[in-house]
Parts: sequence; structure tokens; C-alpha cells
Amino acid sequence: MPEITRAADTFTSMLHAIDAKDWETVRMAFADRMTMDYSSLFGVPSATVDGDAQVAEWRAFASAFDVTQHITGPIVLTPSSDGATAQTHVRAYHRIKGAPGGDIWMVAGHYTVRLMPVQGIWKIAGITLTVFYQEGNAAIPDLARARAGTTTR
Repeated sequence: MPEITRAADTFTSMLHAIDAKDWETVRMAFADRMTMDYSSLFGVPSATVDGDAQVAEWRAFASAFDVTQHITGPIVLTPSSDGATAQTHVRAYHRIKGAPGGDIWMVAGHYTVRLMPVQGIWKIAGITLTVFYQEGNAAIPDLARARAGTTTR
């Protein structure tokens, strides 16, 4: 099993890559199949998804924002028999300049991320976001979906 502290780096690097719109790095962080649970944000049920498909969905959605910024707190790692769990608070800022109702939508919450080693490299096998609250323009996600031409949630 690779050094456990590298597991946290995998998650942090993935978030930085989203903000940089570096989709190759985002994909490299994901296992081929993963469980995504953003039900507390978008109301859709948790699902097991293909890593390539997840990146394609996020690429369409995140690229519709002028900029995003994911800021996490310290990451607490808990080892398990098949990998590790990382937990951290997050504030995710999303901006569309000139959006009716305001430029910024911010989501504050908590991530629980399941990581597993794949051929000696930590990969994200599951992400659960628990939303604490949101601030700013709650219409921005729909505006981003319209810009992207997608219904991704």
C-alpha cells in the first residue's frame, strides 16, 4: 500500500485541477468506477459512475463558470483494510461575471472521500458532499447548466 499521506494529496490535487480546468489530472485522480453522492446539494441519489463519464460531466458543468475555487481545511485521514477515508470541510466558490442576481454562488460543506490504492497509486473511489449551507446567487448552477447545454447535477 502506498504511503497514506499521499491519499490526501490525491484529493487536494483533484480539486486544484478542477479549478485549473485540468481535466487530465482530474481523471488520473479517479478510480475507473466510483460512488458519487452529491444528494445534499442537488437532490439526486448517490450513484456508482464511470470515471471517464464523471470527468466529462464535471468538465461541461465547471467549464461553464468563469472561475471556481475549492478551499478545504485540514484533511483527516483514517486508514482502512482496503484504503483510507479522507474528511475535510470545504468552501466551493463558483463565479459567473454579470449573472443576474449576483456573480457568486458558494457552497459550504464537508467532504468524505474514499480512497484506494490502484497499482501503487491512490485513487478516489467515492466522494460524498454534505452541504452545511449555501450563500450568494442560488440560480448560478442553472445558468451554468444552460451555458454548458447540459442538465448535469
